Amino acid sequence: MSLVSDLDSRFMAAAGRLARRGLGRVWPNPSVAALIVRKEEEGQRLVGRGVTSRPGMAHAEVNALAEAGDNARGATCYVTLEPCSHYGRTPPCALALINAGIGRVVVGMLDPNPRVAGRGVKMLQDAGIPVTIGVHQSEMEDIYHGFTLRQLKQRPHVFLKLAASQDGFIGRAGEGQVKISGPLSMRKVHGFRAEHDAILVGSGTALADDPLLNCRLPGLAERSPVRVIIDRCARLPLESKLVRTCVDVPVWLICGNDADADKIEVLTAAGVNVIRVPASDCSIKPAVILSALATRGITSVMVEGGARMASSFLAADLVDDLCVVTGNLVIGENGIPALHDLDLENVLTDPKFHRVEAGSYGDDAFIYLRRRGA
Repeated sequence: MSLVSDLDSRFMAAAGRLARRGLGRVWPNPSVAALIVRKEEEGQRLVGRGVTSRPGMAHAEVNALAEAGDNARGATCYVTLEPCSHYGRTPPCALALINAGIGRVVVGMLDPNPRVAGRGVKMLQDAGIPVTIGVHQSEMEDIYHGFTLRQLKQRPHVFLKLAASQDGFIGRAGEGQVKISGPLSMRKVHGFRAEHDAILVGSGTALADDPLLNCRLPGLAERSPVRVIIDRCARLPLESKLVRTCVDVPVWLICGNDADADKIEVLTAAGVNVIRVPASDCSIKPAVILSALATRGITSVMVEGGARMASSFLAADLVDDLCVVTGNLVIGENGIPALHDLDLENVLTDPKFHRVEAGSYGDDAFIYLRRRGA
């Protein structure tokens, strides 16, 4: 590998790490990172770095150029995703790089957005700027998997998290769910929440557990995802923790088109964003749920609550990543299965998934699976 390629690999890897920090914070935009590196006598010097700001504000390249100032002229810009070429809430980033006098651009992957899809690279090349494409491509495809799915398949990336006892249960009949995960596992769960745009549970979980569904890691409260409740009949009570905190962290309730209008009006007045969609007598199809979320800009959703909800997403073949945490507890007789009508062991050995990682969170074991080809 040449020296230039070594440098490209090193700086793009650093940009990828920076981009991951923004996951869950900047939707509907992708979390992009840009580094501006200038060659000087003593070696390569990082003169500017930037990440995507909140929607409507500056993109990564513009933030990096602002930090670099005049040092951007003739420098190399490493950017994890192809610079945009169209006018949206902000001007094209490709044009900003051209106007700043950037000497070379290294791109992690092309933008799957049909409005870009190579046009940003062409704009740079037409201006005489050399462009290298596909450095750490597989890593960037992982970072932008949800964004790509939303662009091409009109759905977000789906991460399903399950916690089960040693014997495959989540609770006991007559008692409901029981505490299974230890403190390290719970910290990991809250870390997962911070990385996703939305967290989703069914109405059964919302009514039985009255959860908050926020991120409670120190310093990360502001990274709590949108809380999505699938509530066919709009039964979520006003006194629930979710409704009482919806001003602080958004709550979206997805219900059937024929849900009670008075209940919807009361929930809406309380600050809940109610989304009505087509529904059958018993449920709302996972594909309908994901389409509604993608339409509203969600690129990644963490499905966390309910054996029925988990089973429905697995049965619909709409789970991209799956993490199963197994605690030390043995529940025994009258146990409530972790999945409603599927066998957990069969899911874990399903050839459509491959093992990414396995290990322990403290006293709990875990296995992390990913859909093949994802």
